[in-house]
Amino acid sequence: MSSAELAELSDKLMLSTVVLYIVAMVAYAADLGFRRRPAAAETGADAEAEVKAQVKAEAKVLVGAGAGGDAQAAAETAACEPAAEATAGAEQDETAGNRVEWARLAVVLNVLGWGAHLGVLVTRAAAAGRWPWANMYEFLTAIAFAAVTAFLIVMWRFRARFLGAFVMLAAVVALGIANIWLYNSVGPVVPALNSYWIAIHVTAAIVATGAFTVAGASTILYMLKSRQEARGKAGEGVWARIPATDVLDRMAFRVTTFAFPIWTAAIIMGAIWADEAWGRYWGWDPKEIWSFVTWIGYAAYLHARATAGWKGRRAAILSLVAFAALLFNFFGVNYMFSGLHSYA
Repeated sequence: MSSAELAELSDKLMLSTVVLYIVAMVAYAADLGFRRRPAAAETGADAEAEVKAQVKAEAKVLVGAGAGGDAQAAAETAACEPAAEATAGAEQDETAGNRVEWARLAVVLNVLGWGAHLGVLVTRAAAAGRWPWANMYEFLTAIAFAAVTAFLIVMWRFRARFLGAFVMLAAVVALGIANIWLYNSVGPVVPALNSYWIAIHVTAAIVATGAFTVAGASTILYMLKSRQEARGKAGEGVWARIPATDVLDRMAFRVTTFAFPIWTAAIIMGAIWADEAWGRYWGWDPKEIWSFVTWIGYAAYLHARATAGWKGRRAAILSLVAFAALLFNFFGVNYMFSGLHSYA
């Protein structure tokens, strides 16, 4: 295929990706909104099993008491109980079946969208003959891909399907911005970007940003869930299906712990690349400053948790401040300031 055909294929795959992500987002939202409350294994209590055991025990007592005048009534009660249990079990199985269908639909569409998204990057790279993140359109597309990839890993590792609707929303918004306002046709890059460092430095920044996005979604959910708990409404509606705040807190911490060393490596490798390209390691360029501010924010978050024992709301606020710096580093710096990174 020619470069023009590959570029056209990349654009068509982008459309498919957005459509699949939108439908997956709706399916995740439906799964979150309509499925049953967390199972006993998730809540730490097996109330339903206890009730069934108690009912069976009472039935045995009634049958054993059948020697008295109420023996026939007791036997009828014991005989009718299995039918009632079967009916209740059928209703629960039906509910569970609906839940599994929504969940499966969401995951399948998510994976298909992820595959199409990967195709966008691969065909774009083949059309351009370079790494596909040399401008804002490509960079944001790659960050959305990294965020979805990070979510799929977290969902598989921690069973965090509840994050699906929120991560898909972020991915759809990012791809919408990339296609509506940031789109660039396939073309060559400026000489400064024509380096093997783009495959190392920029890739590390993309991976870290994608992971930070998942951690940010978990932290935002933590803040919202804790607010509902303070109001005594954490067990109502959708919030009853969101895990407890300590689960969200730990998840955000684990993902941030993974992403922070990668972000650190990205800054160090960026300094080495800057020395090769511009003859200095650090020049207080706006992008360099805000990358470092973001690093300070996440370092403060991790340090506060490790040494001062910060958890919960205080740690979440630090995490959100760092995430806000990350977003400003991407969107604000590139359009509000001029510097050596302006070509991006």
